[in-house]
Amino acid sequence: MKKHLLSTSAIALGLVAAPASAQEWNLDWGGYMNQHVAFADVSGTAVAAAGVAFDGDGVGFHSNSEIHFTPSVTLDNGLTFGINVQLEAENQAGPTYIDETYMIISGDTLGRIEIGSENSAGYKSMVGAPSVTSMAINSPSISAFIPLSATLPFNFRQAGISAWTEVGGNNDVDRISYYTPDFNGLTVGISYARNNGGNAVGSHNNSGTAGGATLENIFDIGVNYSQTFGTTSVSLAARYGSGEAIAAGASDAETWGIGAQVGFGDFTIGAHYAENDNENVGGAASATGTGNQEGWSFGGTYDAPGAWAFEALTFQGQYDSNGAAAAANMEYTAYKVGASRDMGPGVDWDIYAIYAEADNKALAGTEIKGTVIGTAINLSF
Repeated sequence: MKKHLLSTSAIALGLVAAPASAQEWNLDWGGYMNQHVAFADVSGTAVAAAGVAFDGDGVGFHSNSEIHFTPSVTLDNGLTFGINVQLEAENQAGPTYIDETYMIISGDTLGRIEIGSENSAGYKSMVGAPSVTSMAINSPSISAFIPLSATLPFNFRQAGISAWTEVGGNNDVDRISYYTPDFNGLTVGISYARNNGGNAVGSHNNSGTAGGATLENIFDIGVNYSQTFGTTSVSLAARYGSGEAIAAGASDAETWGIGAQVGFGDFTIGAHYAENDNENVGGAASATGTGNQEGWSFGGTYDAPGAWAFEALTFQGQYDSNGAAAAANMEYTAYKVGASRDMGPGVDWDIYAIYAEADNKALAGTEIKGTVIGTAINLSF
C-alpha cells in the first residue's frame, strides 16, 4: 500500500501559511472481526506444566476483533492531519484497552509523519511469505489451539515467531516516524523511541502493563520497494533497528531482516529472514530479551479464477541463548495450507490445516506439537 508522503521543510512551510478556510473533518471509522472454530490434536510435555504430560485435543475457538477510529481533515495548504485510534474489541479478563493510538501528518506528494504509540518504520516496511487466511503461523494466534508458549517465548514482534520484528520486541511504544516520498516505488522510513517502556523509565506502556524500560534511544530504519511490471509484481524490503541497554553491564539490542514477494499473474511467492539480538538485554541471565532469535518463512498463494484463493507456507524459528540454560536451543516449526473464499464486500470464509511444534532442546522431553483443522469467517468494514 503506497504511503502518503511529507517532508519536514514542507510541514514547516504549511504550518506558517495563511490560515486555511473552514474545513470539515472526515469522521471515518472501520474495523474487523475474525471468528475461528477449529479442532486440535495436541500432545507433548510443557515447561509451564513442570514436565507433566499435556493433552489438548478438542474443539476450540479464537476471536480477533478491533474497531478503528480514523478521523482526518485536509487544509487548504494541502496538508492532511489525522488520528488513528484502535480499540481492542475482545471480552478479556481485564479491561478493554486501546491498542495503537497516533497522529498522522501527510501531504499528497510530500511525505508522512506519525507521532504516538505505533510500530516502527522498520516493522511496517517488512514483507514475508504471503497468506490468504486469517489464522497466522507467524503470530501467537496459533497458541489459541496449540499452547506453544508453554514451551518457548512466543513473542510476536521477535524473529523466532515473526517476520515483523521490533528492537527487544517493543510493542507500540511512543515514537516518531517519518516516511520519505515514494520514488518510483521506493519508500524509506525512520523511527525513534525514547525507550521500550514508556516516556519515563518505570512508567506503564500502552497496553497497561508495568513498563519498566530495559532499552533506550531506539532507532529503526525500513526500506520498501514495490512495483508492477505488466503482469509481474515485485515487493522487496529490509529493516534494521537498535537500542541501548539501560542496565549496567547489559548488552544492547538489535534486529534486522530482509523479505521479498514476487507475483506472476495469479501466483505469488515470498520469503523472509530476520534476527533479534537480545542476549543479556536486561542484565545477567535476564529473561527480558528472551535470547537471540532468528526465523525465516517461505510460501506461495494462488488467486484462482472466481472467488477462491489458496495458500501453502512454512515458518521456521530458532532461539539460541540468553545466559540461562532454559532459554537455549529452542525451535519453532509450523506449516499451513488453506483456502479463502470471497463471499461479498468485506466477507471472507477461510478453511485451513496447520501443523506446528515447539521444542525446548535444553530440557529433554519438553515439546508441544499439534495439528489444527479450522475454519473462520472474517468481516471487515
